[in-house]
Amino acid sequence: MRKKSFLISLILLLSLSMLLAACGGKESKKAGGDGKSGKAEFISILTGGTGGTYFPLGGSFAKVIKDEAGIKADAVTTGASAENIQSLKDGSGEIAFSQTDIASYAKEGKEMFKDNKIDNVKAIGTLYSETIQIVTTEESGIKSVKDLKGKKVSVGAPGSGTVGNAKQILEMYSMSFEDIKKQDLSFDESVEGLQNGTIDAAFVTAGTPTGAVEQLTATEKVVIVPIEADKAEKLIKKYPYYTLDKVPVGVYKLKKEVPTVAVQAMLVTREDLSEETVYEVTKALFENMDKVTHAKAKQIKPENALKGVGIDVHPGAQKYFDEKGIKASK
Repeated sequence: MRKKSFLISLILLLSLSMLLAACGGKESKKAGGDGKSGKAEFISILTGGTGGTYFPLGGSFAKVIKDEAGIKADAVTTGASAENIQSLKDGSGEIAFSQTDIASYAKEGKEMFKDNKIDNVKAIGTLYSETIQIVTTEESGIKSVKDLKGKKVSVGAPGSGTVGNAKQILEMYSMSFEDIKKQDLSFDESVEGLQNGTIDAAFVTAGTPTGAVEQLTATEKVVIVPIEADKAEKLIKKYPYYTLDKVPVGVYKLKKEVPTVAVQAMLVTREDLSEETVYEVTKALFENMDKVTHAKAKQIKPENALKGVGIDVHPGAQKYFDEKGIKASK
């Protein structure tokens, strides 16, 4: 009798184990499939801080993906580019925003990834220019990059691409983080610091106009520190993912345009996210930018999506671009 009861218990336990395993497999498919087939039911989009461009744009992307591709998506606030790439490697998210330079560093094992090369992240496509803005106020008296010496300067949140941009721009002026009182603040924290006087200036790498900086204009006269043409050309020669850019007249109530440089924003994804999922996401976004409720949507065009990606394109995204006859270019 005891033997019979034991056998029944063993059979029930095995049945339960098989059921749980089946459920686990189904849950994996919900989070993106097996990398070969099957459309995900849910994806997380890793963005950036609430005061930048990534988070609100990512929220609008999530709605379009849900409405047009039938995939439930959620925009998650993060420390931005470098953190996002690491999170994709760790499986904490399916799609992410990144600067093109940071994605290249990860692939090549350079800069913040020199001891942690990442090769399981692929490109979906580039989006728009991310302008490097050195933000200060008229009251600070700062008018040039050289004036930052000895000042309290935010270089961006840890894990953001802004940190690398700040380092490289200072390098062009024969300066380093040792020459400033470095602060590691998010865009929102930087604006708060500028308002209350706890910092003197802040590096902000984001599409213009940037929400956090716009908020600063309500209480302060905003100054964007220029990057002179000779320094910009020197920067581009050494780090070719930069391009010439400017902050236009009228943005942040500026009386004249300010010369600077920019990198590109892009969408990246995990290599193992299914081809069908990435294809559907790519198609949904690039064919419905008119439904994206963010000013940057006007700058995002499929014909530009393969320009300067810097890393391999995911097969699902490549399938869409091939159908449209869009070729890679610099």
